[in-house]
Amino acid sequence: MSSIFKFGEDVEGYNIPVLNEREVRAAAGLLFVMMFVAISTAAIKQDFSLLKYSIIIFLLDFIIRVFVNPKYSPTLILGRLIVRNQVPEYVGAPQKKFAWAIGFSLGAIMFVHLIVVNAYSPITGIICFICLVFLFFETSFGICLGCKFYPLFFKEKVQLCPGEVCDIKAKQEIQKTSAAQVVIVLVFVAYIFVSAFLFKDNFSKQPYDLFGIDNPERSELQKQN
Repeated sequence: MSSIFKFGEDVEGYNIPVLNEREVRAAAGLLFVMMFVAISTAAIKQDFSLLKYSIIIFLLDFIIRVFVNPKYSPTLILGRLIVRNQVPEYVGAPQKKFAWAIGFSLGAIMFVHLIVVNAYSPITGIICFICLVFLFFETSFGICLGCKFYPLFFKEKVQLCPGEVCDIKAKQEIQKTSAAQVVIVLVFVAYIFVSAFLFKDNFSKQPYDLFGIDNPERSELQKQN
């Protein structure tokens, strides 16, 4: 029974339970895509059915992760299958449990608010945004935002963070950012805003079929407008 209800796995050479960060990131990517599509559908089409199904999936997955065993989480199982040929990257389980407890809490609030009460409000919008940000940072950058709050509530030192960010070390040359690179990013951002200003009228127009393949009459009318 103790092997079923357990958080993290024992790996030789590590003094604390660990998780495979590669599986975690893959699972976060799956959840991000699901939630992004569901939230976009609700926001654009005002159709909340897909979001309600997604919340049920999200909440159950996190209940299994936090209260049973991450090894039995459906999305983490899928993540394990996806990255099965990659070398594991072990990270500490305690901070992940805390982060996923935050995810469970957000999912529970959404479940009550949107499914039980069947209502939406700025609260649901804010929680959806937070969930997307957390999932995006995890899957894209390998940054566990929930883990950042772990030291605020627990005194023990965080161990085995993704990318070894817990360890104090000097940056290698390839990790440093020069002033020229910062300027390039700023110019790139300015380019986006200038383009949006100069071509705002073109962006708002519906493009026409250049060769009139789809609908010749409609294409000609759009071209004239």
